Amino acid sequence: MISRILTTSCAMALMAGTAAAEYTLTILHTNDFHARFEPISRFDGPCSAEDNDAGECFGGTARLITAVNDARARSNNTILVDGGDQFQGTLFYTYYKGAMAAEFMNQLGYDGMTVGNHEFDDGPEVLAGFIDTVEFPVLMSNADVSQEPLLAEKLPKSAVIERGGEKIGLIGLTPEDTDELASPGDNITFSDPASAVQAEVDKMTAEGVNKIIVLSHSGYAVDLAVAEATTGVDVIVGGHSNTLLGDMDGAAGPYPTMVGDTAVVQAYAYGKFLGELNVTFDDDGVVTEAAGAPVIIDGEVVEDAAAKARIAELATPLDEIRNKVVASTDAPIGGERDVCRAMECEMGSLIADAMLARVADQGIQVAIQNGGGIRASIDAGEITMGEVLTVLPFQNTLSTFQVTGDVLLAALENGVSQLEEGAGRFPQVAGMSYTVDPAAEAGSRISDVMVGDAPLDPAATYGVVSNNYVRNGGDGYDMFKDAANAYDFGPDLADVTAEYIAAQGDFTPYTDGRITVK
Repeated sequence: MISRILTTSCAMALMAGTAAAEYTLTILHTNDFHARFEPISRFDGPCSAEDNDAGECFGGTARLITAVNDARARSNNTILVDGGDQFQGTLFYTYYKGAMAAEFMNQLGYDGMTVGNHEFDDGPEVLAGFIDTVEFPVLMSNADVSQEPLLAEKLPKSAVIERGGEKIGLIGLTPEDTDELASPGDNITFSDPASAVQAEVDKMTAEGVNKIIVLSHSGYAVDLAVAEATTGVDVIVGGHSNTLLGDMDGAAGPYPTMVGDTAVVQAYAYGKFLGELNVTFDDDGVVTEAAGAPVIIDGEVVEDAAAKARIAELATPLDEIRNKVVASTDAPIGGERDVCRAMECEMGSLIADAMLARVADQGIQVAIQNGGGIRASIDAGEITMGEVLTVLPFQNTLSTFQVTGDVLLAALENGVSQLEEGAGRFPQVAGMSYTVDPAAEAGSRISDVMVGDAPLDPAATYGVVSNNYVRNGGDGYDMFKDAANAYDFGPDLADVTAEYIAAQGDFTPYTDGRITVK
């Protein structure tokens, strides 16, 4: 069990010996919540009421409210911010879009958030409605929205808030490749994060603001690079890479990770942790001390009764769909993010096989599923439709098309081109196999490609099935945009996967070596 590391004594130690000119702020932060309003299991998927009552679940908004209130009680000067991707991930988003997130973020009293790529999943309109509803600034510095009428007047690059008698600058960042990851439309252009941040820092510094926090949905590696490449940034609150920082098992680095005087933090994802960072600034706004930890929101955190009742009320229209038992499995089906974006994973092989089985009678030979489209594991026992929809929440549909072997090879190279970043484009496949060498230069990592029992023929034409997101160029798969005989015919990938599992009887998870990592 991961212990709660941050305590009142830690906060007291942080403030010990501070001079009158110093200023101490507690930054509470979340990221990549992905509509996990209800408690989640250790696999980040749905958690049953029985397990929740037994204290075996994590997160959920009702617990988050308690955790935030407790953290605020440990400090006399706090802000609460979010690193993006509140949208998408469960039926709550599918049904309510941004309205439910706005309701509870207002209740929690957030002071600001940045735009994540998934905030654009349903285009600018849903994001605009969310911004109209929330009571705090939503920010994005590295994009030009001036040509998008729905957002031009309501999505600033930065904002200044006041807390404890001091001005605090907040700057938003979103992934530079959001146009590949989501659906922002043709009217928004994205730009380099470091230069965008520096421009906002310079503007606020000129206005006398010397305590500056970047809310960055750009990934841990990008955050470190931005910290290195800019001056005047005090804290970067991250997201996008679902990175756990701290001194617990599985952490990717220390909490905070210091780059010069800049403190970089992130708090995993799905509401499982609340980040809690105490920062002390000198009179010039320079960080003199930064300490804290992600607080685990486990079964020991009492759920707020009113929030729990409200979520149950909002869940009523969804229950018939998600409680339907569609199959069973004799072991957990692994869909962990770190695995499915780096190698063959059980959920990836299952989904790709389900796709190929559905269209094999149409002359389709291979299937490609992007690892980033796999959002959770499924535990052993009965499999509900709700669990399948948590794994595949994006309402993607099946698409078939034809490409030559050299295009298929280019697609695989794209899929493994960002292994170091844990990018979602990693190709889970069926009907084919390949070897990847992570140490090789991007663009030359793929070898030993087999389609069925035969080596890939660059000049041959192959029938491919994927999801409509990948087929339309998502995750860098631009080579599929102009594919021959493209047909986005449906059905929903979640339905296809559920039907495939159901046809297997008692399902046994598997990997079979179709992807070899050197």
